[in-house]
Amino acid sequence: MSDTAPSSSPLQTLSAALAGTVAAAAPSVVAVHSQRSRSSGFVWRPGLVVTADEALGEEDGIGVTLPGGETVAASLAGRDPTTDIALLRVDGAAATAAALPPVTLEKSPSPVAPGALVLIVGSQGSAPVAGLGVVSVAGPGWRSLRGGEIDARIELDLKLRRRAEGALALDASGRAFGMAVFGPRRRVLVIPAATIERVADKLATSGRIARGYLGLGLQPVRLDDNGAGGTSGGSVGAVMVMSVDRQGPGAAAGIRQGDVMVAWDGRPIRSVQTLLRALGPDSVGSTVILSLRRAGEPADVALTIGERPQA
Repeated sequence: MSDTAPSSSPLQTLSAALAGTVAAAAPSVVAVHSQRSRSSGFVWRPGLVVTADEALGEEDGIGVTLPGGETVAASLAGRDPTTDIALLRVDGAAATAAALPPVTLEKSPSPVAPGALVLIVGSQGSAPVAGLGVVSVAGPGWRSLRGGEIDARIELDLKLRRRAEGALALDASGRAFGMAVFGPRRRVLVIPAATIERVADKLATSGRIARGYLGLGLQPVRLDDNGAGGTSGGSVGAVMVMSVDRQGPGAAAGIRQGDVMVAWDGRPIRSVQTLLRALGPDSVGSTVILSLRRAGEPADVALTIGERPQA
């Protein structure tokens, strides 16, 4: 018999490296739960946990289970549904929670390339959960359906457990480059580190992200080529004003119930979603020219966008 120990196979080496990467990240990953929801999160700064807003659900009765098994109360420091980021503040009296190591996020705009291996590290109870996949899409910044500015488009070919939503996304070298969330049709997306840092910093200081506000209730309609309502061939999209907040920017600009909005600073308005995407943080205080149809006649009004009131 040979006295030489068998060498590790490439698969064993890879397996050990993956397990080591998960073990290194696990001390910064927590389980997040409320009355009806279960998800994951990670320590962003001492005493502050980032998690997926959509997975969080209710704002009351939030708890965080730490890697050692201790469960501590948490409060909502702020949330931004447009970027799917929520920030939790753990109980300040919990010394164990305050001592958890914060994650160092890789902030480069596009830290991964298509085909790159990705590890997802979340938490179920006090135990880590992991997933392995590849980057299927890595592209430039984009705007979410709710109007949030996301710094990079990163999609993963990976199966994500529901309780792992809000987990850390790690590259092959173990660097954390974002948070894994569910997108449309259960597609797994990564909210990149640059977006997390920008949004979480504002949530930590003010508890919210300012969004533009028109003070108008809107409904999509179709207009024919002459501007009259209709559904015949050649019709184009527009939005009709169904209600007006008397204290809102729309009322101050003279917009009335029944007006049909067809253009925003000369750009056609194809849907309500088109308007919502234009009402990001930078829109507050700016003035736009809205082209309307009022009783069939064209009209232009100048509207100064306000800040959406807190719910």
